[in-house]
Amino acid sequence: MSRVLAIAAFALALHAQAPAPTAPPSAPAAQPQTQPSDELIKRIDDVMWHLLLDDIAVVDKIEYTSLPPARNPNPRAPGAGNPLIVRAYTFIPKNLDRGRKQPLIVFCHQGVHANQDTRDAHVFRELLEQGYSIISADYRGSTGYGRGFYEQIDYGGREVDDVYLSGQWMLDAYAFLDPKRVGVIGWSHGGLITLMNAFAHPDAYAVAYAGVPVSDLVERMGYQPPQYQALYSAPYHIGRTVREDIMEYRRRSPVYHAKELKIPLLIHGNTNDEDVNILEVQHLVEALKAEGRKFEYKIYQDAPGGHYFNRLDTKAAKDSRREIWQFLAGYLKPDHAVN
Repeated sequence: MSRVLAIAAFALALHAQAPAPTAPPSAPAAQPQTQPSDELIKRIDDVMWHLLLDDIAVVDKIEYTSLPPARNPNPRAPGAGNPLIVRAYTFIPKNLDRGRKQPLIVFCHQGVHANQDTRDAHVFRELLEQGYSIISADYRGSTGYGRGFYEQIDYGGREVDDVYLSGQWMLDAYAFLDPKRVGVIGWSHGGLITLMNAFAHPDAYAVAYAGVPVSDLVERMGYQPPQYQALYSAPYHIGRTVREDIMEYRRRSPVYHAKELKIPLLIHGNTNDEDVNILEVQHLVEALKAEGRKFEYKIYQDAPGGHYFNRLDTKAAKDSRREIWQFLAGYLKPDHAVN
């Protein structure tokens, strides 16, 4: 308990040093707003990563530059076209042989407005134990960095570039990482970013895994409630509903890029998924088949846990992840691949 209190006190001290947030502009009431507490929670989670993984990994948090903001209300303002600064977590196994080339995992966090938090720490541990180095970006629109970064969201757009450039940063920073053994993985929204990276940058990745991936935003807007739809039509985001601009929502949807797949891909879906309806995943699978793409997939039948079914601590979830790790290892060849 004293250790937890010490962490909280440390995070509070850091938070107290941060500048007070400016008053946010008005926005539709249906849209959730970032809160000052998001920044505090992020600072606490930054410390938690070390507590949870310092025993097996060198944990760090870095800043790099990505593409400029997708929307610029005042293009003539000083610095208006500057690259966006993005933060990312890096993890390198402590027992890794840096004298040889080693594989890299580019991890894409989930959530429309979320961030890379320690709920995934057990998944990262499993990857680190196999010998993978990892980078995971808090791409534009992620929470924990204030209202300005929150409103930089570009779902299926420049967030994809943020993730791609995070992997390039890692390769530039660590000469022992093998650019020919890079995998990209993610679940849910992270699954969408995984797919869009695989489609847009096939030369950058050797393999991809997309778990319960958001696949068709046009279809998705048809079954999600108005408050969810408002996240996309917000003035600082797409700015139009799917009815007003179907083609823009198609452009941001993996299912309409199926013909671009050129690398090995594994997809998982779950029939009782309460977030990404199985119809989206089935549509993606059908589109890939129609284009004659080579890939693997598995549709789980009412697996316990719904949307989160294979990220839990249950035996069934671990067995599913083992299948993922075995698939990735066939292309990335980590030092300690699972059997």
